[in-house]
Amino acid sequence: MMKRAIGGWRRVIAAGGLLAAALIAASAASPANAQQKLKVVATTSMIADALKQVGGDRVEVSALMGAGVDPHTYRQTRSDIVAMTKADVVFWHGLYLEAQLETFFKDLAKRKKVIALAEALPKEKLHSSAQYPGRYDPHVWMDPQLWKGVISAAYSELIKLDPGGAAQFKANTERHLAEVDALTVYAKRVLANVPEKSRVLVTAHDAFSYFGRAFGYEVLGIQGISTESEAGLKQIEDLVQVIVDKEIRAIFIESSVSDRNIKALVEGAAAKGHKVIIGGELFSDAMGAPGTYEGTYIGMIDHNTTVITRALGGEAPAKGLNNRLAAM
Repeated sequence: MMKRAIGGWRRVIAAGGLLAAALIAASAASPANAQQKLKVVATTSMIADALKQVGGDRVEVSALMGAGVDPHTYRQTRSDIVAMTKADVVFWHGLYLEAQLETFFKDLAKRKKVIALAEALPKEKLHSSAQYPGRYDPHVWMDPQLWKGVISAAYSELIKLDPGGAAQFKANTERHLAEVDALTVYAKRVLANVPEKSRVLVTAHDAFSYFGRAFGYEVLGIQGISTESEAGLKQIEDLVQVIVDKEIRAIFIESSVSDRNIKALVEGAAAKGHKVIIGGELFSDAMGAPGTYEGTYIGMIDHNTTVITRALGGEAPAKGLNNRLAAM
C-alpha cells in the first residue's frame, strides 16, 4: 500500500507545474462576495451533500468523485486541479480516506483555503486502525449520529466564509440534523427486527464498522478499511467457513468496490453445501447517482438500512423511510 502511495505522491509532485499555472490563472478572479454564491469544491459526494444541505442556495457545490468512485484510490485529474484552484474553498473528508490526495492538499493549502471536515470529530469517537497505525477508520458517515458532527463542522466553516448567510445556514443545519435524527430512529427500528443470530453484515471491505457499532451488528469485511489492501486466499477461505458456521443467509456487494471477492464467497459456501445469496448492493464509499434520492446522504443510508434489513430476514418497507427508494 505504501509503495502505491509513494507512487501517487510522485505524480502529485509532477503535477506541481500545472497546479502553479492554474493558481496564477485563478488569481485574477475575485472570491465570492455576499451577492455571489460561494464556489465550493468537495471531494466525496457525502461531503458535497453536507455542504449543499447546510449552504442551500448560497453555495455552489461540485464534487470531484461521483457515484461508484472509490475515494481510497482516487487521484486528481487535470480538470480537478483547475476546478479546485478556481473555487473559493475546497472541502475534503480527511482521516486518510482520500489517501492519494493528502500530499496534494497539503500543497494546495499553502495557497488556498482547504478544510478536512471529518478531522473535526472527537478522536475518542473514532475507531483506530490496526491496519494503519496512528490513523482512524474514515467511514464515519455510516453512523448517522456521528455524521451529525461533520454536518455541524460544515456549518461552522460556512458561516466563517459567508457571515451574511449565518441565519440561513443555521436554519438549514437544524432542519437537516432533524432529518438525520428521523433516519436514525427508522434505522434502529427496522434493523432491530432482524433475528439476532442473523445480525451479521458481510461486505467487500471494512466500511461498515461504525454502522455495526451504532446498530448492534457484527461486521465482516473481506478487505480492510482501505480497498487498497488485497484479500488473500486464506482470508476468503476463513470467511467462507464463518458464513457456513453462522448459517449466514445473505452477503452484500458495494457500489464502489469490485464484486469479485463477494462472488468467491458465494461459490465457496456452495462448495461446502451452504447457500448464501447476494442480498443487494450497498452504498459504501460513494452515494447513488446525482439527482436521485439515493444520491443524497439520507437516501444512501435509507437504502442501505432497508436492503440489509430485508435481506437478513427483517421487515422494512420496500421503498424505505420516506417512500422514495428506487424499486429493489
